[in-house]
Amino acid sequence: MIDYSAYEYLKVEVADRIATVTLNRPERKNAVNAALHHEFEQVWLDLAEDRNVNAILLTGAGDTFSIGGDITSRDKPSKAKGRGGRRIVMADGRRVIENMLDVEQPIVAAINGDALGFAANVALLCDVTVAAENARLADTHVHLGAVAGDGGAVIWPLLIGPNRAKEFLMLGDSLTGADAARIGLVNHAVPADQVMPKAREIAQRLADGPTWAIRWSKLAVNKWLKQQANLIMDAGLAYEALTLTTQDHKEAVKAMAEKRKPNFVRARG
Repeated sequence: MIDYSAYEYLKVEVADRIATVTLNRPERKNAVNAALHHEFEQVWLDLAEDRNVNAILLTGAGDTFSIGGDITSRDKPSKAKGRGGRRIVMADGRRVIENMLDVEQPIVAAINGDALGFAANVALLCDVTVAAENARLADTHVHLGAVAGDGGAVIWPLLIGPNRAKEFLMLGDSLTGADAARIGLVNHAVPADQVMPKAREIAQRLADGPTWAIRWSKLAVNKWLKQQANLIMDAGLAYEALTLTTQDHKEAVKAMAEKRKPNFVRARG
């Protein structure tokens, strides 16, 4: 059995052939700091090797899935064997997506509350998604003057089509879990108190089903997803890296700290 005790910001519990993976920074609404980001890279590798796991359930601690990247945190892991600690680089974003798509076991996302930015994209890349009807989902990179390079440009167009996806990615608008289900962004939307039971029911059916038929059906479809990721991720991450050097990004971060509306630069033709 895999030892998951080294993880500090992810809680992994295995029972009935299901690994429940919980983003576990509830005091920060499960915001993704550098250490948690690196744990996200590693956990998929460990889960893929765990012979006691036939399905994976991903959720957030408390009443939030995750508000996305924690741009203000400089937290370091306190455990001696902590997985994180170094700063995030662009290649890390690609590895998270690649490692997720390579996991053979089906992954069910229990989106128990708001899922924003990077966290929304991680949730949507899961194989089955169950969202709270009142949860907000959004890729909010643009609010920070940044390109949605860490998965948003890959998964949103595949789920809801390019034009709808571009509207959400370019404006950073959110939609509720109920509306997300209506347009096909998530599989199911249920009242908040039913998210975990519904997601666990699906995960248990997958865990108890014909292992290889389920896994290889997933991998066959993921060939398509991986092709799209390979086509898009490098360009998206490169554009994101460029936008992080712009005055717009600096202004967005400053405005956030000062709790005001940002004054973005007007491009000249």
